[in-house]
Amino acid sequence: MIARVHAREPRSRANGPGTRFVIWLQGCTLGCPGCFNPGTHATGGDAIEVGALLDELRATRGIEGLTLSGGEPLQQAPAALELVLGARRLGLSTLVFSGYRREEIAAQALGPALLAHLDVLIDGRYQAGDRLGAGLRGSANQQIHVLSTRHTRAEVEATPTAEIRIARDGSVVLTGVEPLRKL
Repeated sequence: MIARVHAREPRSRANGPGTRFVIWLQGCTLGCPGCFNPGTHATGGDAIEVGALLDELRATRGIEGLTLSGGEPLQQAPAALELVLGARRLGLSTLVFSGYRREEIAAQALGPALLAHLDVLIDGRYQAGDRLGAGLRGSANQQIHVLSTRHTRAEVEATPTAEIRIARDGSVVLTGVEPLRKL
């Protein structure tokens, strides 16, 4: 199975509790005005076998979980589900950011299976007028759903709002729910 991927970050602390492997899936048709990740909206991205992504996840030492973001991960539901299941098999926690509300996800064909294997869901369309940039929520309308006992709401809300990483090649990675305002 192929996933269309915008970017990967093998070690992040600003995308969920603990140290996490983050995959930004490419493609989103929700069109939330003011979205701070518009580069993920168009279709395309790198076509990568889900198995290869899981191999990367398996090879990354010292991580505690997998975070899927985007774009809109649920617009690639089969790949998102396979990634979440693979992370679970590796003993990792799972977190998904989605513009869809939990009820909308539950109504999708693979939604119930995905929700059953998530530890945390951050849901709701981004609303620029209610910009928050805290507790992993970009806007105040978005909800944190702690779906297992693996993490507490306090752990989720304590996630740093931003981080900067300078790669060996000199490139700079800026990530988080409020990457430009808090640094």
